[in-house]
Amino acid sequence: MKITATLGRLALSCSLCLFSVAAFAEETTGSVTNLPLPRFVSIKAAEANVRRGPSLTHRIDWVFKRRDLPVEITAEFENWRRIRDHEGAGGWVHYTLLSGKRTALILNDLTPIYSRPSDGASAVARLEAGVILHVDSCEIDWCHVDVGGYEGWLPKTEMWGVKPSEVFD
Repeated sequence: MKITATLGRLALSCSLCLFSVAAFAEETTGSVTNLPLPRFVSIKAAEANVRRGPSLTHRIDWVFKRRDLPVEITAEFENWRRIRDHEGAGGWVHYTLLSGKRTALILNDLTPIYSRPSDGASAVARLEAGVILHVDSCEIDWCHVDVGGYEGWLPKTEMWGVKPSEVFD
């Protein structure tokens, strides 16, 4: 009798978990903007307060102090966007602090930017980990980028701020 009741509760618990996961997986657009979620944007302001919740009454947990830092929007609530950075740290910011301008963060030291989208191409420049660059467009495996007067091609695997399957002009 105890085993049957426990198994019944476990089955109910698991079915509720699956329902929650399925409901979340189906929501692929923001409730406010109807834009895809998650999606990458960048920090527009020199300083962006990251709050515990979506209002000015919520505590500020920290402040992003890097303009153009790429962040990923994971949720929307009225004029607020829940974001996360490349390390997974996140919170809520007012939408006016964000820009649709696409940027990315270099993941590894001495990452080469290539003259064309090919590993055999010549390197135009080498970048340190943490450098922020502008992303002009992306193909299946490569993105056209520019930073500090240099422009060229970078494999998506070398940066954070672009989805692996994302293609755009």
